[in-house]
Amino acid sequence: MSKYKNVGGQAVIEGVMMRGSKGVATAVRTSNGEIVIENKDIVPYTKRNKFFGLPIIRGFISLIESLVVGIQTLNYSSEFFEDEEEPSKFDKWFESVFKDKSSDIVMAASLCISLILAIGLFFILPNISANLFKKLNVTNTIVLNIIEGVIRVLIFLVYIYAIGKMKDIYRLYQYHGAEHKTIFCYENEVELTPENAKGFGRLHPRCGTNFMFLVMIVSIILFSLTGWNSLWERILYRVILLPVVSGVTYEIIRWMGKSDSKAAKFFSYPGLMLQKLTTKEPEIDQIEVAIAALKAAEGIEVEKVIEEASIEENTGIVEAGI
Repeated sequence: MSKYKNVGGQAVIEGVMMRGSKGVATAVRTSNGEIVIENKDIVPYTKRNKFFGLPIIRGFISLIESLVVGIQTLNYSSEFFEDEEEPSKFDKWFESVFKDKSSDIVMAASLCISLILAIGLFFILPNISANLFKKLNVTNTIVLNIIEGVIRVLIFLVYIYAIGKMKDIYRLYQYHGAEHKTIFCYENEVELTPENAKGFGRLHPRCGTNFMFLVMIVSIILFSLTGWNSLWERILYRVILLPVVSGVTYEIIRWMGKSDSKAAKFFSYPGLMLQKLTTKEPEIDQIEVAIAALKAAEGIEVEKVIEEASIEENTGIVEAGI
């Protein structure tokens, strides 16, 4: 039985972000082979405020915070691989107007656009599609909500399968696998080396993929309580109930991550199978990056990673504290 540790992460462009007891650490393998680490001492909102830390509420707060941190780390990792091109006139104008706040505004806009697209693709579109069945004399509210949920799951499966065929996303999925293997190695209290971590599985019960899948299942149950009235009323209820859906799902994920019971394994199984699409078997050098991120996030001496790094790869580590 592995020991539960409050560590989570996310794959980024040619790297991994980890959240641990010492904050958030993002490790990126640059084009010259170095592993660059950015450390941020971030205290979660659920620990800053007692109200935000209450069950259900903490789930929605953690979701929003994870989206913000996720976009920030993705932007940070992308900076290492941007082509050295002349900024466009719009970019120059934007920076001249907003100056130091430019990146914050871009991040906020990215977050809003991501939420709008997610709600549109996974909530509004399935609802409109399910409404077509009502015109075929399907009037039972529970049946209509189940149909909507099935359509939502199908859209989600097609989406993650399709983007997984892209070369860059495949690399991202490999780093996702490296993140999971590293966390498994750490939870089992085995020495953190790439060789040791590679021997662990890449399907983890606390993964965000599990979260997204369970959100769809929980939403079927909660949305069934709202009836099937006009389109705008249904959309309004789904947006209003989204914090509740995410909060309940968060509590389920926490329970599954800590429990080895048969019930926990049963409920986590569909999400684990789904991770076969969102994670790929990583290479040794990708696991090295994940280990560097985890050690920095947990305050473990990062310099040791140099000894663990493959000599043949001629890798190095540069630490960038924030």
